[in-house]
Amino acid sequence: MGVNAVLRICGGINLTARYFGTDGFRGCAGDTITSEQAFKIGRFLGWYYTAKGGRCRIVIGKDTRLSSYTLEYAIAAGITASGGDAYILHVTTTPSVSFVTRCEGFDCGVMISASHNCYLDNGIKLVNSRGEKMERGVLTLIEDYIDGRLFIGGEPYSIPFARGEKIGKTVDYVAGRNRYTGHLISLSTCSYKGLKVGLDCANGASYKIARSVFDALGASVYEIGCEPNGLNVNEGCGATRPQALARLVKDNALNIGFAFDGDADRCICIDERGKVVDGDGILYAGARFLKDKGELLGDRIVATVMSNGGLKDGLAAEEIDVIECAVGDSYVYQKMCESGAVLGGEQSGHVIYGKLESTGDGLVTAIMIMEAMAERDVPLSELVRGFKKKPQLTVNVKVKNKSAALASTAAIAAVKSAEKRLKGRGRVLVRASGTEDVVRVTVESATADECDEVCKDIEYALKKSEGAV
Repeated sequence: MGVNAVLRICGGINLTARYFGTDGFRGCAGDTITSEQAFKIGRFLGWYYTAKGGRCRIVIGKDTRLSSYTLEYAIAAGITASGGDAYILHVTTTPSVSFVTRCEGFDCGVMISASHNCYLDNGIKLVNSRGEKMERGVLTLIEDYIDGRLFIGGEPYSIPFARGEKIGKTVDYVAGRNRYTGHLISLSTCSYKGLKVGLDCANGASYKIARSVFDALGASVYEIGCEPNGLNVNEGCGATRPQALARLVKDNALNIGFAFDGDADRCICIDERGKVVDGDGILYAGARFLKDKGELLGDRIVATVMSNGGLKDGLAAEEIDVIECAVGDSYVYQKMCESGAVLGGEQSGHVIYGKLESTGDGLVTAIMIMEAMAERDVPLSELVRGFKKKPQLTVNVKVKNKSAALASTAAIAAVKSAEKRLKGRGRVLVRASGTEDVVRVTVESATADECDEVCKDIEYALKKSEGAV
């Protein structure tokens, strides 16, 4: 039976995610996510896209984690066993996979990475032929296949192995990564000669690409987090821990610093004074810059409910609207498409420039900030002048069962109490992480002390719900 029939029969069944969350299938490598599961994902993708229109082409990238190699080979084996061709980019960034898939006519793309998580974790992210996050319907079918629950006509369906000349092949495709690097270089309209730039690549996927781009554009490059050994990705460095880069910028009087995460879809900036500028600051600077150039369509941007209230206030003074959406860069992109906004992002550093990309790209973000600095001939601190953050604190609470913890009587009562306390001068946001076994508690208030107090109250309630206190 063909793929369209499978979609009619299986599509829409069990839409509750079993493996693929808000940012792919992620967990402890060898435990939560295994080579056997990766092989099955490859088997499904090779069969699904070959059945749609002949031998398919699927591109695969990976980050620097030790476990990325076994997952890469397992997925490639599954694709070729089902009759598809697997094109291997080797170590590269998540946005590069999206770019190559979209621009070079691949049926879909696979990125092996757990992003900002430690090296013990890994993940599998899938993008469609447009370079966008894979549709939920297809992910559900993959989950059904992994669980042995793919049914056609009421009967279990076993995906056949390709035979003879129909068996697929693997292709070394480092040329695709090189074309992506060339694309990044082409985005700049000016030379960075005379500028000293710090790069923190988190010992992750961008450690070769980032240096190549900024060298080509003429910058004097200082770098940390560029010596991956398979075990040190995000370890004390990168977008989630930018303090080391801040010291590098200050100690060497650099003009700016950029910290990426393990797969380089995030970027956090360090200004010339060594001050951290997160995704909200980047959105503020980017929105003002695009508006000055007449390129901010509708004078609006998209940000998530996690963004600091100071972003909305600061942009309101510039007559720029902020449209809110749920947390996750896929939700940001969806809302951008719906609203016509050309800029959107998250406080964490996922920033999407809609004219250039369909997903967050830390390197594109870095280049766009450099362009704004160069065109205005001002440092980053000047670009974010006028953006004043409100006191805000986010605490990650480790739990065994996210849904149960959030639904507990203690947690609900603590949140209601917090909302009553902060009414009219603050807000509280409690949500389950889509990538880790934690509940994220964010509190915004008039003072840092109050944020801390409210966070501790809710954290205690969440732990109490699981008998941890």
